[in-house]
Amino acid sequence: MNTGLRDRVAIVAASSQGIGKACAEALAAEGANVALCARNENTLSATADEIQKKYGVKVFSSALDVTDPASVQKFVGDVAREFGRVDVCVTNAGGPPAKNFLSLTVEEWRRAFELNLLSTVLFAKEVIPHMQKGRWGRIIAITSISVKQPIPDLILSNSIRTGVVGLVKSLANEFGRDGILVNNVGPGYTKTERLKSLTATRALAAGVTEAQIEGNWAKDTAIGRIAEPEEVAAAVVFLASERASAITGQTILVDSGTYRGL
Repeated sequence: MNTGLRDRVAIVAASSQGIGKACAEALAAEGANVALCARNENTLSATADEIQKKYGVKVFSSALDVTDPASVQKFVGDVAREFGRVDVCVTNAGGPPAKNFLSLTVEEWRRAFELNLLSTVLFAKEVIPHMQKGRWGRIIAITSISVKQPIPDLILSNSIRTGVVGLVKSLANEFGRDGILVNNVGPGYTKTERLKSLTATRALAAGVTEAQIEGNWAKDTAIGRIAEPEEVAAAVVFLASERASAITGQTILVDSGTYRGL
């Protein structure tokens, strides 16, 4: 399938590891030049070098905090100057901690808002003018299955990430006539470092092994297994492609069939 992504410029946030890294690699594999950002400069630089050597595309990277408006503004501006355009933006950030409602502080709520909603707002605000110039753009938010089906002990994710869905729909409606498509990808349990941490927490609380926790999650899926980051990235590439030219304002779950609704 010709995705039409060769020589496009794609920003991928939180892309030094996990789903973000998988998305950057998948876009690079389609011939897109990629701009990466994450907080850990050493890990980010290693990822940037790995992608450049493996796929032969141009790679730009910068260590930053996606919740800082000035840093996001500078990063997007630097990308536009480096490549002359911005075509695709994949917003992504680490998930908030697993806690019950009464144990959460106001500061933890504020941090979750900044990390999982405000960061998407900041990137969209900066990339949309560049996309308007080219009359073509794709903004893809990475959230969670929690926007459709709340997850126990993840009340921050359940609450804050649904705001991203509202933002996605609103931006899709406002900027569709500029050729800009805006969608959301909601992963279910996916084999990342964050999942390992969540698995350990759940296992400790339940007094069982981590393998038992993972096994129970796998049993809850339609396909009997947890997804790989690359499978989430495949959905992102499709939504970024020319083939998804009439898809906007949607939430696509990559959850191995965990969601029980219609």
